[in-house]
Amino acid sequence: MQVIKSFFISFSMYSKIPVPQFPWKDQDMKYIFCFFPWIGALIGGCIYFWNYFCGIYHVGNVCRTAINAGIPLLITGGIHVDGFMDTMDAIHSYSPKEKKLEILKDSHIGAFSVIMLVIYGIVFLGAFSEITNDAMLKIACSGFFLSRCLCGISVVSFPLAKKDGMLFTFADSSHKKIVKGSLYLQSVACIGFMMFWSIPAGLLAAAAAAAFLGYYFCRSRKEFGGVTGDTAGWFGVLCEGCIVVVTALMDIICCPG
Repeated sequence: MQVIKSFFISFSMYSKIPVPQFPWKDQDMKYIFCFFPWIGALIGGCIYFWNYFCGIYHVGNVCRTAINAGIPLLITGGIHVDGFMDTMDAIHSYSPKEKKLEILKDSHIGAFSVIMLVIYGIVFLGAFSEITNDAMLKIACSGFFLSRCLCGISVVSFPLAKKDGMLFTFADSSHKKIVKGSLYLQSVACIGFMMFWSIPAGLLAAAAAAAFLGYYFCRSRKEFGGVTGDTAGWFGVLCEGCIVVVTALMDIICCPG
């Protein structure tokens, strides 16, 4: 029963998918990060079938790409983008760690977060518009799953910046050994799936995600003293972007025309 409740809590917290609601207890939160990647699987699946629909009915590239970018926001409610924007404001404040942590909690939007989100959006849309090969599309869609596997691993493995907040509650309540094992297995399975469609593209996309995870570890410790819920959102957004950009480049190089 705890596993089932963990599944519903994961989807309730990190998506807008309607699920049964009930009081959250510590024992019900042990395995929520085991199911976190499956929100990414839902996003990737919806994007893939949207592109399949576009291919059948000859939907224009602008519409196809715009809705590709909108699907993750519709499913998640933009929770990770909110963390991305807060983190961008904090990083670009060039303040001490304590002040940066205060900025993360500030609900106001700063100029730097808007600027960085616009830049990210332009790059993401441009890259996704270049992914036309079916195998490359499957790799890009898998990135939404892999990014959440790595994000979950970071939450239960990296030092936390604060001893309070929702992320700390979830991380502290997690059965870390089982969660880590589950996420590592899911990551390996996802990378295997990506490489099944294209060994060089899948390998490079996975390598880019792993490299960014290492960068995230170093940057979060330097800037904040550890990870927070907002920095986890920042990582998730940028990790997905890295995978999409790498996949787009491989599509251009390996599948010209």
